Amino acid sequence: SLDYCVVKIPRWDLSKFVRVSKNIGSSMKSVGEVMAIGRNFEEAFQKALRMVDETVTGFDPYVKEVKDEELSQATDKRIFVLAAAIKANYSIKKLHDMTKIDPWFLNKMKNIIDYLNVMELQGNNLTYNQLLFAKKLGFSDRAIAAAIKSTDLVVRSQREQLCVTPFVKQIDTVAGEWPAGTNYLYLTYNANSHDIEFPGNFMIVVGSGVFRIGSSVEFDWCAVGCLRELRNL
Repeated sequence: SLDYCVVKIPRWDLSKFVRVSKNIGSSMKSVGEVMAIGRNFEEAFQKALRMVDETVTGFDPYVKEVKDEELSQATDKRIFVLAAAIKANYSIKKLHDMTKIDPWFLNKMKNIIDYLNVMELQGNNLTYNQLLFAKKLGFSDRAIAAAIKSTDLVVRSQREQLCVTPFVKQIDTVAGEWPAGTNYLYLTYNANSHDIEFPGNFMIVVGSGVFRIGSSVEFDWCAVGCLRELRNL
């Protein structure tokens, strides 16, 4: 079976347009999308939220306030209203009735908020297992730091001291039918070994991120051109 989960989220830039409805329906309004990969939904979901908007730390219940009318209508920011509603102890049934989102997804989102509550109560005394579990749920160092009233640099230092580091996994496109030989890799904390080894003398080219107004395929071409030139060195 496939051992990874992919979450794709559209990118909307609706705030850049005057008198444009924020409601999301069947009409095409997105300017791009992101695709995040993890070993479980929570991990991939929080990765995707950070990728689509660099100003958020993940499934953050403090970005928006709870408003029932915003829960019942799909908008570009409803996901954060949903986070706030879960934080405010709205039941899964009530959220399902209001949003029509499948309870499976709502329960996965609740897992994230439930553990955020655990970290907030624990404070700046996270154990190895607690820190590892937070990373397995897709929390970034910055999100963990906000929960325990610390800084991301302190959390990162603590992770390194406790050897809580991610592993490189290879996407198996054939579900184990035969050995995979793809170059599609991702990082995850839900593992205990690397799928491939890096002997050194490698370079990594970081892409420009999600498409948005003013950023499109020309930036992809810059990354491709950089890779081609590196191969010629």
